[in-house]
Parts: sequence; C-alpha cells; structure tokens
Amino acid sequence: MTFRQHINIGNLWTLPGDSKTPLHEDAPDWPAIRNAGFVGLQHYFPDPAGLAAGLEMSGMGRVTAPAEVEPLAAQHKEWGFICTTLHVGTGLETDSEMDVLAAAVLEASAKHGLPLYIETHRATMTQDIRRTLDLCERFPDLRFNADLSHWYTGHEMRYGDFEAKLAALAPIFERVRYMHGRIGDSCTMQLPLAEAREIQCWEDYAAMWSACLTGFAQAKADEPTVFAPELLPREMEFAGTVHKLNYAKMIDGKELSDRWSEALEMTEFVRELEAA
Repeated sequence: MTFRQHINIGNLWTLPGDSKTPLHEDAPDWPAIRNAGFVGLQHYFPDPAGLAAGLEMSGMGRVTAPAEVEPLAAQHKEWGFICTTLHVGTGLETDSEMDVLAAAVLEASAKHGLPLYIETHRATMTQDIRRTLDLCERFPDLRFNADLSHWYTGHEMRYGDFEAKLAALAPIFERVRYMHGRIGDSCTMQLPLAEAREIQCWEDYAAMWSACLTGFAQAKADEPTVFAPELLPREMEFAGTVHKLNYAKMIDGKELSDRWSEALEMTEFVRELEAA
C-alpha cells in the first residue's frame, strides 16, 4: 500500500532566509508545495490556503485526560481531517491509567470514524518501549504514529543489542500507520541528514522505517498511511507564544541544513525503502 506524502506544519516554521522552501509573499506557496509531491499537511487547525490548493489534512494534538479525547476527535472529524496523531498522557501514568486513556482513544476513534494514532513521544505514556509493548498487548487494536527519534535517542537504542530491540518492537511496527520523519543519534534528537548519513544511525532508521512500512502494508482501507517529515526549528512562535524547541542544530545563530530540502530528501528515501 502506497503511503500519503504529508508535511508537518512545523517543518515549514521559522525556516532560514536561504531555504529553498516555495514561498508566496512570505507565506508557504501551497500549490508549489503540492507540486513537489506533498498531497497533505499536518496541522493543529485547518489551513484555508492549503485546503484551497487541494491539500488534504491530517491533525495532531495532545490529550492528558480521557475526557479530552472525544471532543478533539469530534472537532477534527468536523474539520475533515483524514486522521490525527496524538500525544497521550504525560509519562507518569500507572498501567491502569494508561489503559483508561487507551480505551478512550479507541472509543473516540470508533464513534467518529476518525483514525487516531498514538505517537511514540517523550513526556507521554508511550515514552517507554517496554510499557508501550505491554499496552499494545492489552489493546491490540491501537494504532501508532512512529516518531522514532524519541525512542532511538531517549532509550539510546544503539547501547546494547540493536537487532534484538528491533525484533522486540515488531508488535509496535506492525501497528504503525503514520510516521514522522526525523533522524537523531544517541544524544541528539534531530541531525542534519548529511551528518546522519555518515554514522550508524542512518542504517538503523532505514531498518526501523522499513519495519514500519510492513505495518503500512497491513493497513485496512479505513486506516490511511502517512509519512510526514517533521523537522523542527530551534524555536518558533505559535499562538502568540515563543516556544524553545531546541531541535534544529545551529552554529553562530544559523541552522546547519535546509529543513525543506531535507524533507524532500527524506521522503524520497522512504519511497526507496518502500520500493525495496
């Protein structure tokens, strides 16, 4: 099954002046972005200009209590999103609290006919690999957004038997229906791709993403599969607040790479993995 090529809105925020990102009057040139191969945009809210250019939309959000899930799903369904990725919980939940959140996600997804994919992310209930595997065993119908730099860096996956860890994660990979594109090493969440290509993590992500593509191949007709680069800036302004994300590597105040060009390169790489 061929995946949809989306781009996360954060990948287009606070880009350096020499970025090759298509712009029109300092705003994203959505028709040109679509012509570059992106059929969709991932955002917290509908983007009128992107929709007018014919882009479909996937959503994203954060829920920390069961009661927050259903209203979010209802809103995203009303907005016409094809699916939504969720940061769920804080990482401090007990197993029973995780179960209540997982059940709320499945119930809201079924009620509104909107695929909700739980993201593998730090500071959420899926930050720990073992607990996520156990959760998957208790709730086999869960589906995931694989944001794997959070595990690769957070768990220092190269420390020890990487191949054994890869095999152990098969139940998660089989349930992946969305992937965020980012590559990190054992200590850095987001590397310039030229740097990543020079070290072991490039091959490791190729192996992990290939495993996730086997999950894509098992998706049902009502489970859209998406690959969305999410290369984030050092800081960004959102809803009037400046958020210091500390993702993009910088020297002397300048990003070391063009996140737009890397989004294209990364998506082409995953296409090659899929073809293989």
